[in-house]
Amino acid sequence: MTVDRILPTDEAHDLLDLATELADRELAPKAAGFEERGEFPREVLRTLGRAGLLGLPYPEEYGGAAQPYEVYLQVLEILASRWLAVAEAVSVHTLSCHPVAAFGSDEQRKLLPDMLGGELLGAYCLSEPQGGSDAAALSTRAVRDGDTYVVSGTKAWITHARVADFYNIFCRTGEPGPKGISCLLADSGTAGILPQAAERTMGLRSSPVAQIAFDSARVPAERLIGGEGTGFTIAMSALDSGRLGIAACAVGLAQAALDYAVSYARERQQFGRSIIDFQGLGFLLADAATQIAAARALTLAAARLRDAGRPYSIEAAKAKLFATDMAMRVTTDAVQVLGGAGYVSDHPVERYMREAKVLQIVEGTNQIQRLVISRALARG
Repeated sequence: MTVDRILPTDEAHDLLDLATELADRELAPKAAGFEERGEFPREVLRTLGRAGLLGLPYPEEYGGAAQPYEVYLQVLEILASRWLAVAEAVSVHTLSCHPVAAFGSDEQRKLLPDMLGGELLGAYCLSEPQGGSDAAALSTRAVRDGDTYVVSGTKAWITHARVADFYNIFCRTGEPGPKGISCLLADSGTAGILPQAAERTMGLRSSPVAQIAFDSARVPAERLIGGEGTGFTIAMSALDSGRLGIAACAVGLAQAALDYAVSYARERQQFGRSIIDFQGLGFLLADAATQIAAARALTLAAARLRDAGRPYSIEAAKAKLFATDMAMRVTTDAVQVLGGAGYVSDHPVERYMREAKVLQIVEGTNQIQRLVISRALARG
């Protein structure tokens, strides 16, 4: 289905055309095979980076494209509609560039052209085995020793573990609670950084996720981002943007599921009619189309607040919550439309349904989003 988009500039239209062309040529034909093999598409990410699609929201002086977040999210949606794992990789990488771009020193920012150009792939090491949602209670510790920090601890659920070129490590350098957290930028080849075996995930099998152990890993003190004690602020500011990225991914995935289900329902004949003509099924698809449009509008409205420099944290939480719950419903309904055919891997809707689930969990579970929103309501 063609989505009618209103974009701010001709350049934005050209970017979406480029994203569509690359997604159709480089993503769609490869997705099923890479997912089946559990193989990470590193070269696809390099291709997107060289095309300028990994640095869209960042300033031109750092090698970015200086595009509004509204435009970046629509590119992400297009990528997700062809291959969610790649779109999620772009979202995670964009998140991983944020600490250096927003809080880094001039020397650290010299790395940004290679980051935004796709030559250096990033990972975001925040969650821990015992503290996923409670980020302020993290226990990975970094102790200053001369001109290095010695890092010890374990991070969990790290996207791009084993394939990333750099890691943002959120670690404790001071007192308990958020004020004792700092952020270090470490090269993946640093001695003592030990990615563990990849998790066997329900979906996104081409995206490597694993724990990372830090065994007295020494990170140069010059790689401290933003000063000691600023790590929690850095993490939360990045996650607001990351939640919008996941919302856009959810919209793209749901759109792909709807498009496939509609095409199947038009062709599938029962009782002498296309099954889309039966009201029970037609109304189900109508609801899905409406929910997707609503999620897209909510996500882009939050992005416009961000682009205008206005507070958008609560709107980002709403968008992430609504869009990912919507994607779970729509992909489940797409399987139902296909019936038995939807339950086998001959059709992509069974993969879409498996993939949708993780979107309700990453970048803050949807229970956490409800907590954020309800607390804002309580504050008035």
